[in-house]
Amino acid sequence: MEIQQFRYDNKIVQKFLYATMLWGVVGMLVGLLLAFMFLFPNLTDGVSWLSFGRLRPLHTNAVIFAFVGNAIFAGVYYSTQRLLKARMFSDALSNINFWGWQLIIVAAAITLPLGYTTSKEYAELEWPIDLAIAVVWVVFGWNLIGTILKRRQRHLYVAIWFYLATFVTVAVLHIFNSLELPVSALKSYSVYAGVQDALVQWWYGHNAVAFFLTTPFLGLMYYFVPKAANRPIYSYRLSIVHFWSLIFIYIWAGPHHLLYSSLPDWAQNLGVVFSVMLIAPSWGGMINGLLTLRGVWDKVRTDATLKFMVVAITGYGMATFEGPMLSLKNVNAIAHFSDWIIAHVHVGALAWNGFLTFGMIYWLVPKMFKTTLYSKGLANFHFWIGTLGIVLYALPMYVAGFTQALMWKEFNPDGTLVYGNFLETVTQIIPMYWMRAIGGSLFILGMFVMIYNVVVTIKSGSRVEDELAEAPALERVSKKRVAGETFHNWLERKPVQLTILATIAILIGGIVQIVPTILVKSNIPTITSVKPYTPLELEGRDLYIREGCVGCHSQMVRPFRSEVERYGEYAKAGEFVYDHPFLWGSKRTGPDLLRVGGKYSDNWHLNHMLDPQSTSSGSIMPAYQWLVKNEHDRSGVQAKMEAMVKLGVPYTEEDIANAQQSMAEQAEQIEKNLYADPEFVKTYEADKKYAQENGDDFVEMRDREIVSLIAYLQRLGTDIKIKEAE
Repeated sequence: MEIQQFRYDNKIVQKFLYATMLWGVVGMLVGLLLAFMFLFPNLTDGVSWLSFGRLRPLHTNAVIFAFVGNAIFAGVYYSTQRLLKARMFSDALSNINFWGWQLIIVAAAITLPLGYTTSKEYAELEWPIDLAIAVVWVVFGWNLIGTILKRRQRHLYVAIWFYLATFVTVAVLHIFNSLELPVSALKSYSVYAGVQDALVQWWYGHNAVAFFLTTPFLGLMYYFVPKAANRPIYSYRLSIVHFWSLIFIYIWAGPHHLLYSSLPDWAQNLGVVFSVMLIAPSWGGMINGLLTLRGVWDKVRTDATLKFMVVAITGYGMATFEGPMLSLKNVNAIAHFSDWIIAHVHVGALAWNGFLTFGMIYWLVPKMFKTTLYSKGLANFHFWIGTLGIVLYALPMYVAGFTQALMWKEFNPDGTLVYGNFLETVTQIIPMYWMRAIGGSLFILGMFVMIYNVVVTIKSGSRVEDELAEAPALERVSKKRVAGETFHNWLERKPVQLTILATIAILIGGIVQIVPTILVKSNIPTITSVKPYTPLELEGRDLYIREGCVGCHSQMVRPFRSEVERYGEYAKAGEFVYDHPFLWGSKRTGPDLLRVGGKYSDNWHLNHMLDPQSTSSGSIMPAYQWLVKNEHDRSGVQAKMEAMVKLGVPYTEEDIANAQQSMAEQAEQIEKNLYADPEFVKTYEADKKYAQENGDDFVEMRDREIVSLIAYLQRLGTDIKIKEAE
């Protein structure tokens, strides 16, 4: 038997580990800043690129794709080489993967604060960056599959199955959800509209959690937990059941994010059924991970690495039990749009993804630098302060969620809402927001402790960039099943067949749910009174998207008595047929805006954006002064309308040709409405006089961004006859 010598590439793993720690700090610090902005709304007063609406997607993208993404690549590149007994297929592809991914992160960090966003949750990046993501992801897959094909280990271990499923599924999800029509270098519109866009987005959004935050981490769990415990995985058979049932069922669960929405009932119910079924495979994986530690619990008490992994797996179990429970309609009716969901998401993110990453780092760094961890005491301190941080973060958010739900739905004996003013439900939970900020601070403090521990550990060791290894060459065997070989044993040595079957498993659910919604028109009944947005309203909608208003305000009145009483008539699918993208939202920090059109005067909206506390005492909404001051460039509206025509919006050639005139007329009318307020006239004329005396350029009110935004807000919900909320 020929023994071959080769070298593992540790350089690429080290690069991804450094990037994981760097972006982890950045993403979490942005999150902490956002947490304090709930307490001090004008903390970044007047700085547009530091506003809450623009920073929120930066936080989610930094944590998911920068911190977790780099951790995935680090773990996959390390474990794949050792599981397959081969160096990665191409050092060049490895480096393209690394530097390409970092450039994408930097592009996101620049564009999102500047307001370039699609507004689609976890998919906010604009089309050029989407293309770059697709290219870099293909490079990663090419490198992974190339390594599998040149492996020296015949059978593919369960971790590799999860890596393959991750590569295929994330590619499919990203490509189909990112189908958009470019209008300019950093502006595009989703090819889907309204209900269809919502279904595709949450097919992607839920499965981004499933196949980016879960399946690759399960692969890492199957590799690093046995390694850290120095024991084999508890059950090989359970891992088979876990893998196939999980990837098949997970892809169906997206619609549970859209319960009681305008999505057709059959699609909602499919999402509920498969979400509940998810408990079985998810807990099968958790049990497989925890029982791997049988017999080594004494070691767990002293080994910080194992402690991190135990809490990570437990957090995975908690989140994957809670997710199916939240998909039950009676529970979802309470939890959706509330801070309960924030608690749920962060149990998964902080415990499952964060703690497994920390455990992996603590195990990997001493191995890769041929040394011992600088301080086990600091590692244990990190574990306990991190755990305390998670508890202090999550528990107050659960309390806040329950409080919100109860207050939103409470009625007086005479049938009126007890808390008719939405702000009353906000001020009640401020103490919980303080606790969250404290919990987040503790978690980040633990991160800094880890970085210090790791840096000192690395300095005490020696950098081994090309680690020598040896293994026997792979011998040819029959392509057919041999005597005593089960089907799955055979499949484990057939990566192409394994990948094809995994792809089929994940495609079935998407096809069954999405294709009928797009092709069967009866799923989206039309409403003749619903018309396309005027040019000025379309421009205002783009400002609404730019400022991230969808992060705090929903546009989906659900068919509950409390919501109809508070906001007006419940939402109909036909209302959203011209919405590219949809803006239903997933969190109500502020009230729903679907029926806000005509509810307040134009002056109220201007003052609300200039100083929210002046119109809504106790509001935690930040000010948006730049909208009131900035001139609005509307020169691209005709290109936007032409793009909308291609997407099926019935603008005529005359509409497009007269767009500038139409905008001018509507803007002038809003300006006249603003003159109804003497205080506005006084301030406006004083500013105009000051500009003239000092030779400064003066922007007429009709040409400012706020006017376009007001036009859009005053349009919302006015296309259909509605029951006025009292």
